[in-house]
Amino acid sequence: MELSVGVCRKEFRCRLPFCARFHEKDALRRTLLQGWRRCFFIWNGVEKMDEMQELFESLNKWMETGEYALLKEGLNTEQPANIAEYFEELSAEKQLFVFRLLTKDMAAEVFTYMDSDTQEHIVHSITDREVRNIVDEMFLDDTVDFLEEAPANLVKKVLRNTDAETRQLINRFLNYPENSAGSLMTIEFVRLRGQMTAAEALQQIKQTGMDKETIYTCYVIDARRKLIGVVPLRTLICSKDESTIAELMQDDVVSVQTMDDQEEVANIFKKYNWMALPVTDKEGRLVGIITVDDIVDVIDQETTEDMEKMAAVLPSDDEYLKMSVLELAKNRIPWLCVLMISGTLSAFVVEQYQTLLSSVVILSSFMTIITGTGGNAGSQASAMIIRGMALGEIQLRDTMKVVSKEFCVGLICGAILGLVNMARMTFLSRGTDVVVDLTVSISMAAAVILAKTIGCLLPILAKAVHLDPAMMAGPLISTVVDAIALVMYFSIATALIL
Repeated sequence: MELSVGVCRKEFRCRLPFCARFHEKDALRRTLLQGWRRCFFIWNGVEKMDEMQELFESLNKWMETGEYALLKEGLNTEQPANIAEYFEELSAEKQLFVFRLLTKDMAAEVFTYMDSDTQEHIVHSITDREVRNIVDEMFLDDTVDFLEEAPANLVKKVLRNTDAETRQLINRFLNYPENSAGSLMTIEFVRLRGQMTAAEALQQIKQTGMDKETIYTCYVIDARRKLIGVVPLRTLICSKDESTIAELMQDDVVSVQTMDDQEEVANIFKKYNWMALPVTDKEGRLVGIITVDDIVDVIDQETTEDMEKMAAVLPSDDEYLKMSVLELAKNRIPWLCVLMISGTLSAFVVEQYQTLLSSVVILSSFMTIITGTGGNAGSQASAMIIRGMALGEIQLRDTMKVVSKEFCVGLICGAILGLVNMARMTFLSRGTDVVVDLTVSISMAAAVILAKTIGCLLPILAKAVHLDPAMMAGPLISTVVDAIALVMYFSIATALIL
């Protein structure tokens, strides 16, 4: 699906299939829920990869044969995101050559999609005039995103090629805390007054819309710049010319403040399915908006961070292939050390029951299956709870409901696994006593029940003390459950065997 070119550069960008679903979300949502649609997208993704490869081959061919007119036309008529991906295939020298074949508008669009290394190389290599052209064409939030990651010398080069007003705005944005709503917002939006008519509002949009990041939702402010309402563009177009904005606006506005965390902002976007969200200061004055394309990046970033924490890896903003071996090791070794030291709990438990193991040696051969099953059961529970908390489905007030539900799930899973294990040991294992079989099966059932309960409880406790629940995931859950499962195993064995 491809949308027609809108009235501003941001809407041109939204011709991308991913963003298109936000423009026609009602129709697409119904089709996306259908199972066959998922298969279509997988197959379509393969076709898109082939199309991209053909595009790159054509561009490379024109470059090698000196057909620069065709190369320039191909570059400037393709999607900006595709051209940014093409830059990753080029050497540093060719990147600069290709970049200078782009028009000013296209260069600014492509620049926003480039990875940070390519952006730094381009800015370092081009002239001050070219830097000024890029900054003039880029939206302010995209400029700030680049400057947040750029080294100091490039920041200075960009800032000295901006006018005083833009430089002041950039500095203000850079002073907002990282991962806050203020650091994500842009000031390029449509402002309207309550006394304006629909005809006057549409005329203003026609005059200023090209410089706005979005015009689909317009924001109504009073004389003190306080946000008092919103007006969808659809409402303006379908209303009578003499209708006033005060009559047309929706006054039940949901907004965020500049210091709100980006994860909270993302949750609001997911809840309401909006394309933009107003940002106010402490006094309720409208200072900017956050658009859905920025929130997509936030969701991607937060998901990646949670996955890294769940895998016991320190989070990093760098791409895997761009990180050195030492950087990867540095991100992994702290948690490995913590888990190794905490693993001594299991060794300590085993040491305390050496007498039991010496008298019934066969018990040692079943230690790994009990701890492994318990760890897997705990990881299942923690993954479900962490995901539910990330989506806002589970709150701290739901603790008892979650614990009771997971306890019941543990009872069912533990009973089934215990019975299956009993049957396995009775009919397949040789040389084991019935009492040993019963000990192992009961211990496995108890380990699963315990693991499910601990696995759901630890992420909730982490949230209660203002820690990231993702920290209480697989590796840590397994370490805790292993020690407790061994204590239960040996305690049951002592009661039944000795």
